[in-house]
Amino acid sequence: MPVPRPLRERCREFLGIDGDIRYVFPATAFGGGAGFIFVVTDDQIAVISTGETSRSTPKSVWGSYPRGTRIGPVESGAGASFEFAGAVFEVDDEYVAVVNAADAEIFDRDSLPKDPLPDL
Repeated sequence: MPVPRPLRERCREFLGIDGDIRYVFPATAFGGGAGFIFVVTDDQIAVISTGETSRSTPKSVWGSYPRGTRIGPVESGAGASFEFAGAVFEVDDEYVAVVNAADAEIFDRDSLPKDPLPDL
């Protein structure tokens, strides 16, 4: 399920991004607690904290990393989780494909499907 457009726009304004946002997905701290939004652009991976009470209102930038930083792999089992920048995050199963696509775009471009309309 895609992240709602208003959330994407809040993240864009909060970060002051003029360019394209490639991927956005929500995550939580492992075991519950604070919420986060991962925003992937052509240049960076920004991790925004939303605090414990809201999952959709950016509060602060937890960290900013070069786009060449791997986000996954996502471990599945009792829940989908991944380690990033020394912390462990949980993500809903529906966003595992988003994490994998963000990594594949940088680290395994040949695994991405071909653009069906490359001239548009």
